Amino acid sequence: MDPALGPPEEMAEKRDELTPMMRQYHDLCARYDDALVLFQVGDFYETFCGAAERTARLLEIALTSREDSTGEYPMSGIPIDNAESYIEELLEAGYRVAVADQVEEPGESPGVVERAVTRVITPGTLTEDELLASDDNNFVAAVARGDGIDGRSSEDELALALLDVSTGDFLATSSRSTAAIADEVSRFDPAEAVVGPDASGDVLPDDCMVTPFDPGAFDRDGAGELLSSYFGDPDALLAGDAEVRACGGVLAYAEYVRGGEHEGERGREREDVDEHEPGDGDGSGSTAGETPRRRLEYLTHLTRYDPREYLLLDAVALRSLELFEPRAVRGREDATLVGIVDETASALGGRKLRDWIRRPLLESDRIESRLDAVEELTGAVQTREALHENLRDVYDLERLIGRISRERANARDLRSLRDTLAVVPELRALLDDCDCDRLERLRADLDPLSDVRTLVDDAVVEDPPIEITEGGIVAEGYDETLDELRSTARDGKQWIDDLEERERERTGVDSLKVGYNSVHGYYIEVTNPNLEAVPDDYERRQTLKNAERFVTPELKEREDRIVSAEERADEREYELFRSVRREIADEVERVQRLADAVATLDALVSLATVAAQYDYCRPDILERPDGRTDDGTAGGLEIDVEGGRHPVVERTQESFVPNDARLTDDRRLAVITGPNMSGKSTYMRQVAQIVLLAQVGSFVPAKSARITPVERIFTRVGASDDIAGGRSTFMIEMDELATILHEADERSLVLLDEVGRGTSTADGLAIARAITEHVHDEVGATTLFATHHHALTDLADDLEGAFTLHFEVDRDDGEVVFRHEIAPGAATGSYGVEVATAAGVPGPVVERARELAAETDGDELEAGETVEGDRPVTDGSTTTATADGGDVPADVAAELRALDLAHLTPVEALTELDRLKRLLEE
Repeated sequence: MDPALGPPEEMAEKRDELTPMMRQYHDLCARYDDALVLFQVGDFYETFCGAAERTARLLEIALTSREDSTGEYPMSGIPIDNAESYIEELLEAGYRVAVADQVEEPGESPGVVERAVTRVITPGTLTEDELLASDDNNFVAAVARGDGIDGRSSEDELALALLDVSTGDFLATSSRSTAAIADEVSRFDPAEAVVGPDASGDVLPDDCMVTPFDPGAFDRDGAGELLSSYFGDPDALLAGDAEVRACGGVLAYAEYVRGGEHEGERGREREDVDEHEPGDGDGSGSTAGETPRRRLEYLTHLTRYDPREYLLLDAVALRSLELFEPRAVRGREDATLVGIVDETASALGGRKLRDWIRRPLLESDRIESRLDAVEELTGAVQTREALHENLRDVYDLERLIGRISRERANARDLRSLRDTLAVVPELRALLDDCDCDRLERLRADLDPLSDVRTLVDDAVVEDPPIEITEGGIVAEGYDETLDELRSTARDGKQWIDDLEERERERTGVDSLKVGYNSVHGYYIEVTNPNLEAVPDDYERRQTLKNAERFVTPELKEREDRIVSAEERADEREYELFRSVRREIADEVERVQRLADAVATLDALVSLATVAAQYDYCRPDILERPDGRTDDGTAGGLEIDVEGGRHPVVERTQESFVPNDARLTDDRRLAVITGPNMSGKSTYMRQVAQIVLLAQVGSFVPAKSARITPVERIFTRVGASDDIAGGRSTFMIEMDELATILHEADERSLVLLDEVGRGTSTADGLAIARAITEHVHDEVGATTLFATHHHALTDLADDLEGAFTLHFEVDRDDGEVVFRHEIAPGAATGSYGVEVATAAGVPGPVVERARELAAETDGDELEAGETVEGDRPVTDGSTTTATADGGDVPADVAAELRALDLAHLTPVEALTELDRLKRLLEE
């Protein structure tokens, strides 16, 4: 346990001697010993002792102290009004946070103000809008082992469950392959995870918080019983024990987090708390055994999916294709695929579109269904624009109904729901004339929930206050009893409003006034010079410096009636509001279905908007092949793109040169050459992103495209070292290549960029050739292979399905001009020295490089050399003739040719030249 958490030792030793407030803090820390307790004291959340020292350093806030009869304690606090930003920092630092609020007003009861934890906040169970990204899910994951659907042993089956507590999205899958589950974790990027007793957290990324939790929550029988109480028979929904354990474990954890919360609204009864314990295991500190769990009533569906139903993207592909995050440290934040195609108008649509990009489709019928809708919306300009404008008024229905079901919604949330429902009839009307089946089905799914909208209209005022316990929420005419109480209070206040004028006439004191304060109530104030005019029935209530305040028996009676009526009205309003909120919560499934329909419509409108604005075309989706043909080819896999463009680069650069791509059975491996900066990497990513967009159901940036859906995209594009993990750049490259060679097949698209650069030229060339041959002969994947090894271009002659492409380069007055146009055949050179010049490498270095390049002019492998084993051999020559008649060892010449000058700093270039010079001298 973190020493900053749990009950402070200096308090634990003398708990009985602590002041009542500090005893409260101690006891809350003991109960929530796996979280950092933020303890409300007035307008601040305070921490004490070790927790104060830790938060002061972490949040860069002042460390003060508190002293009482038992000693002096370090103390640090954050303002409640700005607490969310500090809580976000604590979560990012790896803490769970328990927020302890004052749940009664000072003075309501004798003794210390009662405090209770009203929120337990963990990275994976966030429900606060201020802490959540509106356009993406926030998942908590569970990993568990168990028997598979066919009775496979627990050692074979690994399951993953993913739950978004804020929206109610609940997913499950399993696989015998640990790598496959790791890929799914990367795809969904959970913020937090719990791990079953027989499972390993190795499939989780380093930035995912792993929270210890009760092993008993993963018990098969208990997990199945819990799932049954929500969704019915889990065996009918899930595939095997492993999935049941994972789903039961993550659901128990979510219930546990919510069970640790006090309602915080006048300490109302927690009627929905399930008093059973999470399990009989050791738990997470003492809390798992002491904190009851609370149901999440808005969880209405659990979706089991098979990763093979979607295009598979592992962590490497997600990063290198820049789907959600840019690779460049100083790159534009929107320079990602999702940033380019996301024109959604609502948070619902944004999350839906991200899910589509995260899980592109495989089945052509499903792809065509989306494309039909996008095509119709692309052509119907006025309808599309009107839909987008109306969707801008849609609130986040998924999270709204979640808050409503958790009894965390205020009156403004209900009005937001009502305002969203008011948009639905207009959305339906705009789809009245649609032709495609997908839009017709969406129109039918747009349930306006007229009964819910009417309920909110009748019950809640148009502009309600944020607080729900202080009145002013329920509309006039909704409840007769409330109207009577309000009338009594209004009549009494009107009597008091008239009292001032009556008493001035009665006493003759023109300066007399009637007022009110929260301590003394209503009073009549008379200044000191006029005290002689005070009637006998005035009773002194308060003495001021220049005046006296009085009450009369009638005023006290009226005050009692007003206060009583107002208090009863507030109580009545609160109960009425809760009743309305519960009634709406009963419609959670209807609201969720509507939310899904609105999200889908928004995502389709977004894709159509991008297609129309940026001249995208509808791709022709070809049927996927069932397998290899008799001659060993991929059986019909085809990617044929005319005038293709990189969707991100074309939007972030002033100009872009389109290029074609044609890959078929007999042309499935393209060896691409050309100098650095000519566009090889961009071209390869461009092809992959066009394929991915097509399988999302989007139009693509091209003049035309014919695409067979691929089942997986693999990338080996760039690398960085892992010093802490003991892996060099070359080792990481080899790891990624090993994955491709083991897992890719004839239904895969593979991108390989500069394979073999992390070792000597001879070894690198040998590795690159061997890998290319294996991918062609054994794997059969459709492959784009960019290389500076010009010797590899002869693969086009040796391999039936290989061909060469290169990027054109012109010379203008001795300078290289990149045309960024791809053409058949191999490049005539690497132009490395010219690229170094363009990059600003100092002149002397460039000139020396020219001299050395001229001395060793030729290909990586001299005439007569062949590749044998893992390194080149020649007909006996081991040296290369130089211009001055000397001999240069072949390996030194090869290393010089392999220098990637465009990516060397001037210092690195000089260092390399010095090293090569010393090698020559030796």
